[in-house]
Amino acid sequence: MSKRQNSAPVFRFKQFEVNQTGAAMKVGTDGVLLGAWAGLDHNPETILDIGSGTGLIALMLAQRSAAEQIDGVEIDPNAFETCTGNFEASPWSDRLFCYHASLQDFAAEFGPDYDLIVSNPPYFREGIPSSYQERDQARNQRTLSFADLLEGVDQLLTPTGRFDVILPYSDESVFVEIAANFGLFPMRVTQVRGNVQTELKRSLISFSRTPQPVVQELLTIEKGRHDYTEAYMHLTREFYLNM
Repeated sequence: MSKRQNSAPVFRFKQFEVNQTGAAMKVGTDGVLLGAWAGLDHNPETILDIGSGTGLIALMLAQRSAAEQIDGVEIDPNAFETCTGNFEASPWSDRLFCYHASLQDFAAEFGPDYDLIVSNPPYFREGIPSSYQERDQARNQRTLSFADLLEGVDQLLTPTGRFDVILPYSDESVFVEIAANFGLFPMRVTQVRGNVQTELKRSLISFSRTPQPVVQELLTIEKGRHDYTEAYMHLTREFYLNM
């Protein structure tokens, strides 16, 4: 499974549109997976999307939930402008707001205010930078390490809140280990592969502050090229136009 992205200026979903102009990271499979998968059974009133980019995940959660406050935090100025525009153009503009700040500065200003925090974080721990500085910043942990991310989550998450994240499968164990240092423990893990012939590529993980038995799941996206599994269609059909 690749981290598929759509480069069209506007990506249309069933209930909202995402203008991607100015955003280094476009609409992709990872963001859609997290936005559709993130747990809402604890009825969060406040939600935070760390590294909002286009605002996709926050918009999906606005569609799925009755949360009164859904915030994004985005460090890149171009992505921040794009995110703000997408929030304002959506049907849920009264519940959505994006802050232009680093996670560290944002966490220093705000307390443990969020019942649900989500993030599709940078995942290239090492790599050769490209000429596209914004894209490198969005994808590279030199800007936001796993430890920095988890420290910010620890500062911002309510005692009964949850933190949901999507990561490369290869980083799952190290991320869980670091999270434990901040008193965050996995409660649900869904490992994702592109099709039955491919290796596991992504891990969706939901953390809480209370250790508990982990619900383990497997999600396969396709049976064949553009032939999607029933599980993937069930997960995403409220969003994709042709699903």
